[in-house]
Amino acid sequence: MTADVTLDVEGVADPSRTGPALEVTDLQVEFRTRAGLAHAVNGVTFHVDAGETLAILGESGCGKSVTAQAVMGILDSPPGFVTGGQIRYRGKDLLKMSEQQRRAVRANQIAMIFQDALSALNPVFTVGFQLAELFRKHRGMSRAEGRKRAVELLDLVRIPAARQRVRDFPHQFSGGMRQRVMIAMALALDPEVLIADEPTTALDVTVQAQIMSLLAELQRERQMGLILITHDMGVVADVADRISVMYAGRMVEQAPVHEVYARPSHPYTKALLESVPRLDQKGRQLSVIQGLPPTLTAIPPGCAFNPRCRYAREECRQPPVPPLYEVADRHASACHFWQEVRQDD
Repeated sequence: MTADVTLDVEGVADPSRTGPALEVTDLQVEFRTRAGLAHAVNGVTFHVDAGETLAILGESGCGKSVTAQAVMGILDSPPGFVTGGQIRYRGKDLLKMSEQQRRAVRANQIAMIFQDALSALNPVFTVGFQLAELFRKHRGMSRAEGRKRAVELLDLVRIPAARQRVRDFPHQFSGGMRQRVMIAMALALDPEVLIADEPTTALDVTVQAQIMSLLAELQRERQMGLILITHDMGVVADVADRISVMYAGRMVEQAPVHEVYARPSHPYTKALLESVPRLDQKGRQLSVIQGLPPTLTAIPPGCAFNPRCRYAREECRQPPVPPLYEVADRHASACHFWQEVRQDD
């Protein structure tokens, strides 16, 4: 049950109250295309607390980024439409807010790091101008004050020679440095919830580790709720508190991170783990998940994973969709045969 919430003069929830910082309940998103209705998000439910890191995992096309865009209120509409559910920040449903109220939350309480920093940054303005603009628009600072804060933010994300680099344009930064600039922009107004959408895409392994380490450190220092969206099981192992695994627009497994790695309870989660290269399996053939994710305009009845699942039986191919069964403390799996999956090590 959601706690009572005090609202400020603009109708934005007071972040000083206890309880989950962000709650998403039964979220439904569809895309209306010439090929038909694409059901991108089908009843997604999750929450994140202040100071907690939630990782949302899944293959490309499973609905992770669409979920994030729906939370932020930046879906391209048309063709994308939120058709059901609730998105509550500190108990206040963002979907019922006016655009002005939603913008205030998006700017100050919930921020997002986009996966393609070069596309997200404006190529014709310096990074210093783009950072300072946040403070001018939302904090009423002067140009000089905004520039000073921009330098401080670049220092915060460990960009060398920050005072000089505020004059540079996005194309003058490396991929890893541009991602640091995106982190600085997301943190500028001190949000309570940060959504990082594939923050290490197209970066080499060393830079990936640096970015993830930086995010984890900043999250601990600021006690933010961090939602980390990724397809890489290895990226989240050391930073996440909980994991939600997503497939064809639904959450199929939710558990504390150590539980997911120790005892996966959904065939899709198990297959993802088996496809990760391991040092103790040198010389062995890497496991792969056969087949392709379903087309979102024609999701199979029953469990959407059943055409690719080695545990699938007739029950899995028939409606309704399997519910999230409680398989252990804070561990749920949307599989009729979760006990068999857990025992099959």
